[in-house]
Amino acid sequence: MKLRIRDNSVRMRLTRSEVEALRDDGVVVARTAFPGGRQLRYQVESSPASVNPGATLSDNTVTVRLPEVAVLAWANSEQVSITGEQQHKNGDVLSILVEKDFACLAPRDGEDESDMFPHPAAGQDEGAG
Repeated sequence: MKLRIRDNSVRMRLTRSEVEALRDDGVVVARTAFPGGRQLRYQVESSPASVNPGATLSDNTVTVRLPEVAVLAWANSEQVSITGEQQHKNGDVLSILVEKDFACLAPRDGEDESDMFPHPAAGQDEGAG
């Protein structure tokens, strides 16, 4: 799983097996280790109690919680992403995006993309000419 945080937005990209795990097990967890034994955890959860996407930060863990109904529809279709916004009490808005991770159109050295979703634009030039 890839995590991108920029200003007031959180974006997570999941591979095929991670999307399947979220659908089947209800959670996908990843960790990044830092010196001194500290780590940043980030996870996506599927919740039958959730109506809208939401996010929390607690004990060095970023958690994005998605409605189970939305996860099931997304995981079993060609739908690319689940999006939402979370309003803070102070008026700020956190944008949330969870999407399927696509293989790059041009291969990159040293990058294993075997578990990525096929890129929608891959092969569009085939047969042209």
